[in-house]
Amino acid sequence: MSTTRNLSIIAACLATAAWLPAGALAARPARAPAAGGEGVPQTVWFPSQDGKTELVGYLFLPAGAGPHPAVVMLHGRAGPYSSRVAAGCTLVARDVRSPCTAATLSRRHLQWGRFWAGRGYVALHVDSFGPRGKAHGFARFTHDDPERDSVNERTVRPPDAFAALAWLRGRADVVPGRIGLQGWSNGGSTTLNAMGTEAPGRPAGGAAAGFRAAIAFYPGCGKASLYQDKYRVAGRMMVFLGGADEEVSPEICVRTLERAKAAGGDLEFVVYPGASHGFDDPGEKRQSIPANSHATQDAMERAGRFFRQALES
Repeated sequence: MSTTRNLSIIAACLATAAWLPAGALAARPARAPAAGGEGVPQTVWFPSQDGKTELVGYLFLPAGAGPHPAVVMLHGRAGPYSSRVAAGCTLVARDVRSPCTAATLSRRHLQWGRFWAGRGYVALHVDSFGPRGKAHGFARFTHDDPERDSVNERTVRPPDAFAALAWLRGRADVVPGRIGLQGWSNGGSTTLNAMGTEAPGRPAGGAAAGFRAAIAFYPGCGKASLYQDKYRVAGRMMVFLGGADEEVSPEICVRTLERAKAAGGDLEFVVYPGASHGFDDPGEKRQSIPANSHATQDAMERAGRFFRQALES
């Protein structure tokens, strides 16, 4: 049986299993976000766990004083900014002028930040690359690039995610125990690592001290991407994969996630036949592909329900 056929069967089965019970399917009315939600997000700064880097984040705020649940967002290997300006980025810091700012975040990241703010979440998008002089991002298939090691998804970026978690927990408008994590591609692999049983940088106190739940979009799941040889999940997680992904292997991810689930992991995953890497990019190039358009709509609906159940109940 072909790989495409296998993935189609997996996707069809999971499409039924992953939906929540009928009583949970009613859409929650979107709340009008404050200025940070629809407009340019606020730029904030907080310390990383490495003791030497000040991270930059972009904060999308919902309407109302809260406290609200929250989501930490992690970009992929291309960085958080629009490709129109990313090549000119060298460093994002308080005292350095850069073409990369809150106003030049990619459309995907702006879309998702506004998506969460519109549903009553404080959303914090974390730039792990810019403060380390790598805001320009990296090309595909460059895991052996020595420049990437200082921003790698195994040991560097998970502690950045936990630093963002700690910063959000210190805000009066955030419910400390209701914070989720979302990542794309390289940031999706970072999300898997941060939710692993051996997560580097996890706060003391075991799995409960970390993120309450997580969502990963088309992560790399091979040995170059994951911190654990035998990946195991320490929290609740949803993973979305493109069956026609041209950058990472959905087959490897399916095997990795199936083993983690069989070992008792609280996770679900969905494979979208025909969907490419970056299928939720709102640009015309990606959305003109019917499989990507379907995957985007379905994944956004599922993601909204998943965090609503995991972070608000």
